[in-house]
Amino acid sequence: MFGVLAVTVLLAAPSTADPAPSARDLAKSKRDVRARAAEVGKINAALALADGRLDDLNDEAETAVERFNGARARLEQADRDYQAALGRSAKARDRLGQTRRDVAAFAARAYRSDNGYPSLVAVLGGRGGPAGFLERASFMQVLANRKNFALDQEKAAHGIADMFEKQSRRALGTQREATRATAAAREAASAAVAHQRASVKQIQQHKSGLVAALGRARARAAGLRRAREAALAQKEAAPMGGAPQAAPAALPKGSALGSVAARAALKWLGTPYSWGGGTPAGPSLGIAQGARTVGFDCSGLVTYAWARAGIPLTHYATAQYNSGPHPTRDQLRPGDLVFFAHNPTNPSTIHHVGIYIGNGQMVEAPFTGARVRVSNAFRPDYAGATRPAGPR
Repeated sequence: MFGVLAVTVLLAAPSTADPAPSARDLAKSKRDVRARAAEVGKINAALALADGRLDDLNDEAETAVERFNGARARLEQADRDYQAALGRSAKARDRLGQTRRDVAAFAARAYRSDNGYPSLVAVLGGRGGPAGFLERASFMQVLANRKNFALDQEKAAHGIADMFEKQSRRALGTQREATRATAAAREAASAAVAHQRASVKQIQQHKSGLVAALGRARARAAGLRRAREAALAQKEAAPMGGAPQAAPAALPKGSALGSVAARAALKWLGTPYSWGGGTPAGPSLGIAQGARTVGFDCSGLVTYAWARAGIPLTHYATAQYNSGPHPTRDQLRPGDLVFFAHNPTNPSTIHHVGIYIGNGQMVEAPFTGARVRVSNAFRPDYAGATRPAGPR
């Protein structure tokens, strides 16, 4: 008899087991968030260093490009100087050739007229006699001297032109080498910039992955926290610690539009939670981890339900909180929106919304992995209610 009584008492007593998710689960999720945040911090530091190195390499590349531009300009000038030297040398050779031809012609004429040493007859019997001959001889000597002087000058000019040509050729060759070196430096600097840009891009992609992982960790932690808060609230409200109650057969009396909204939401019990899911037309694909799930998130379910009642609401819980007056808990009617916040006294910390259906219950899209359900409307993080504005 005592054993039966003990079993009866145990069955009747409320469960003291820690509801899932447990406090340990929450602590683990917080540690995961901190670890992910630390990884993001480290990758931010690495990205800052990589960006700084990229800036330095860009400066070095710009300097290398400008040095190449200068070397190229000097090469163009050296080439012009070389071409000018070639021109001067060619002209000197032409003048030297002409002078040599003139000297040769002069020598030929002198040979034909005098034919070696002059005879006595030529000296005594020529025009003007001996004096005329001496005058003619002096004049020829002057001409010969002038031709020889011109020939010497042209030879000197030719030598100078050749020297300039050789100097210009050497300068051109040296500048070509310098230009090739600066071109190689420019290419190396450009390659370093390209390599560093690729490194920065790779780090940015890694950062994107870490930030996404951090977002998922935070979302999971928030979901676990909401789930635990809901589980604790249900445990306090349900004598046997049972699951959330099913939808009531009949809603308490309320406004016509509120009743429409509440019944519209109740039609979707069992629909998967989808982060970012839900439109005025019904469930939809969400975003991020909800991108492959057709369903509702909490404010998406509210947006749909009140659209059925003819009142458009923004798909955002904080905006929905400001969509109408705020009834007190004892004034709630079916269709009113009930809100939950990290700090119940501060509406800016709202993180969840449900649709009140009466008798202390709400219909909600709770968190990732769960489905639209009926739950206790008055959890510890309850932050107030709103009655969406519109014809009542």
